[in-house]
Amino acid sequence: MAVQLTRRDALRAMAASGLALTVGQAVAAPAAGEHPNILFILTDDQRWDALSCMGHPFLKTPNLDRIRHEGALFANAFVTTSLCSPSRGSFLTGCYAHTHGVMQNEKRDFDFSATPSFAQVLQKSGYHTGYVGKWHMGPKAGPRPGFDYWLSFRGQGKYTDPPLNENGRDFKAKGYMSDLLTDYALKFLGSSSDEKPFCLYLSHKAVHGPFTPAPRHADIWPDVQLKEPANYRDTFASKPEWLRSVHGTKSARVVNNRSTVGGEARPIAPWSPRKKATLDYYRAIQAVDDGVGKVLALLKEQGRLDNTVIVFAGDNGYFWGEHRRGDKRLMYEESLRIPMLIRYPKLVKAGSTIQQMALNIDLAPTLLELAGQPVPVHMQGRSWRPLFDGRKKGWRRSFLYEYWVDLTPNIPRMVGVRTADWKLVRYPDLKDLDELYDLRSDPHELSNLAEVAAHDAKHQELSKELDRLLDETGYHTTKWKTQPLGRPQRGGKTVLAYDFAKATG
Repeated sequence: MAVQLTRRDALRAMAASGLALTVGQAVAAPAAGEHPNILFILTDDQRWDALSCMGHPFLKTPNLDRIRHEGALFANAFVTTSLCSPSRGSFLTGCYAHTHGVMQNEKRDFDFSATPSFAQVLQKSGYHTGYVGKWHMGPKAGPRPGFDYWLSFRGQGKYTDPPLNENGRDFKAKGYMSDLLTDYALKFLGSSSDEKPFCLYLSHKAVHGPFTPAPRHADIWPDVQLKEPANYRDTFASKPEWLRSVHGTKSARVVNNRSTVGGEARPIAPWSPRKKATLDYYRAIQAVDDGVGKVLALLKEQGRLDNTVIVFAGDNGYFWGEHRRGDKRLMYEESLRIPMLIRYPKLVKAGSTIQQMALNIDLAPTLLELAGQPVPVHMQGRSWRPLFDGRKKGWRRSFLYEYWVDLTPNIPRMVGVRTADWKLVRYPDLKDLDELYDLRSDPHELSNLAEVAAHDAKHQELSKELDRLLDETGYHTTKWKTQPLGRPQRGGKTVLAYDFAKATG
């Protein structure tokens, strides 16, 4: 009888037998001048527009802006899962969450043999590799495969005087987390010799809540007035019942009935922004920007700046009152989009803007191609290399989004497809409406067209494309099980099912 293997089973078998491309192979170590150095800087929960180069009204990020002005901005950068741990796994492995297996926050590491990270490949090829900052996968603080140097911490960590782990040694540091991580990044760069190239992954805790700026930034912008988002007054009248229930009296945990078009519009409280929390969120970005400036200065002093591929990104988007929500997870634009910048003068034109859709799963294959390494077969993203030359032919026209039920059981499992102009969201575990949006005429996603007869053909077209992507990426073969909808984990509680205007924490 024939045995059917899932994609994950096949990848694990290939890795065990040494067939997973590049990992386990003996590769001659490259000299530092032959291949570029690599620096990847990741922030937590930083919105796509939380940069002054994006026209933010009061946030100033001159050092991050420098990467944009001396390199390129990805104007349409997205995550395939808007949640910290799954997204981090995707950046490292080049895979969707259902492939690398990190589908909830903090539960597990990805499989280092079946879906090895780009750092594992680069380390095998002779790169000097370092990890500094938030890992947020699995329970331990100590080193993970692929890194010669390790400085991290358990879970979310602390902003002030945090416990840290350096190469397996636990200790308590003194100071502010973002500044400490910058110092350890500088330490790694100072220890890297010119004999071989380096790869540094600098992963900040900021700007995850509880939003805590550095003391020097605690009181900036005292007179800023926060504007009401354009889609704060979403009535949800055309939207799925589970979404309308969150803003009404019915518990979303028991909703499993199909919505009707023109459902009850939910009452809207006057805009009342959480001013201190919001400003502290943006204030916390300032220390990250300060640190980026120090890293760029050291690389220039070392004479390695222009031979270093520098990529900056956020791990997911964030709601600040849009659709009356906070946090992320949903497939709306504010949650889905991320900031993404790249600087590499040898290939990337200064001040350029890349309009094609770029994903977090693209980082790993891009870095490996630029480092002259073959891309392992498990990676599902695509290298951005053609985009640097303006080669658009054959680039993706759609991508898959997935969210698995996490610690917030009021938010159901969802899958979706986004194209340049349209978006379709499906909730597989609910007998509820899809969501269909024309992003050209409705960029704030206020009018759900899924049950509008005039858009039936587009609904069917995107449904077929979504099914194709699910099949192509092996979504249906995953064996991982997540927390059932509506059932909090033992000792846990339902969170994030709130009206933004009424939230106090």
